[in-house]
Amino acid sequence: VNFDHFQILRAIGKGSFGKVCIVQKRDTEKMYAMKYMNKQQCIERDEVRNVFRELEILQEVEHVFLVNLWYSFQDEEDMFMVVDLLLGGDLRYHLQQNVQFSEDTVRLYICEMALALDYLRGQHIIHRDVKPDNILLDERGHAHLSDFNIATIIKDGERATALAGTKPYMAPEIFHSFVNGGSGYSFEVDWWSVGVMAYELLRGWRPYDIHSSNPVESLVQLFSTVSVQYVPSWSKEMVALLRKLLTVNPEHRLSCLQDMRAAPSLASVPWDDLMEKKVEPGFVPNKGRLHCDPTFELEEMILESRPLHKKKKRLAKSKSRDNSRDSSQSENEYLQDCLDAIQQDFVIFNREKLRRSQELTQEPLESLPGPATRNAMEAAEDSEGEHSVLPTCGSICPSAGSS
Repeated sequence: VNFDHFQILRAIGKGSFGKVCIVQKRDTEKMYAMKYMNKQQCIERDEVRNVFRELEILQEVEHVFLVNLWYSFQDEEDMFMVVDLLLGGDLRYHLQQNVQFSEDTVRLYICEMALALDYLRGQHIIHRDVKPDNILLDERGHAHLSDFNIATIIKDGERATALAGTKPYMAPEIFHSFVNGGSGYSFEVDWWSVGVMAYELLRGWRPYDIHSSNPVESLVQLFSTVSVQYVPSWSKEMVALLRKLLTVNPEHRLSCLQDMRAAPSLASVPWDDLMEKKVEPGFVPNKGRLHCDPTFELEEMILESRPLHKKKKRLAKSKSRDNSRDSSQSENEYLQDCLDAIQQDFVIFNREKLRRSQELTQEPLESLPGPATRNAMEAAEDSEGEHSVLPTCGSICPSAGSS
């Protein structure tokens, strides 16, 4: 699968790691979202390792409440991820549109995220960036967690220590670990983020007045001195649930599916029906509109120096030029080495082909643990002579990121 197998329909978003557009696969006519990241910009911003880490994680996971990866590929300019298309918009967009979320709707989001986080814990993954921007709704209004570019994998009792996340949604133990050292943090940090998100959806602002400019040291002090204020009109059950999610001590925080099922405030939740999306959301996005900022499309068409819709013509021109370089261009050798490393180490993925190979062996994807999934994928890729290894381009393009 490559870029030519998709028809570009329109741009719908952008983030720190790339841009997103709606695409249609030409042979199956299925619609997807395509995330694309310029290689040179990733090198200049030291983001290559994070892109590779996100790919490594997404190739190993699939869940009903995640935004799942279908294909990954590259060309001379960009790296591509083709994922589930969710047309309901992200929760940040709906907050900005002043949507009034009911308690029942927010409770459903909490439960759907609980199922997603429980699955990720089974895969040893901490997401580290759960927030309204990264929770996308499908057309029926169900929530899906996306954006794994700062996620980390921990195994065998390991703890994460890096200062990673979006400050207003980061758990107290992340800041404490960074300032005071200690044993680090684990899966509980994502459940704190769910609590912050739920509070924000209900009230319109977050439980703590934290911004990206706040010094980390001041935040450690804030959590020990400031109490969360709950709205008197909220139900006792909702307040009890939020209190358990926003517990500063991670040992006492609601942070696993077993605890969620046992919580009195969630006693009436039909978990099996919820897993099958049989519980109807209280908020259903308007199907008559695209839930994203329309300026993304204008920026791509007018302001973008390398627009996606002109890629084919641009690459053809590039290949037709004389590739010889004089000695004055030696300062570009490092960049070219990095580009060559990406070209070699990028892991190609095709879930459609992986599923076909599993159907032949009568092994459904859901029954395969991570390593088996990787082995099946590598076997399928090897049969076509593809090179599939974990990325090692950090030896050329060093990364500052650690778990």
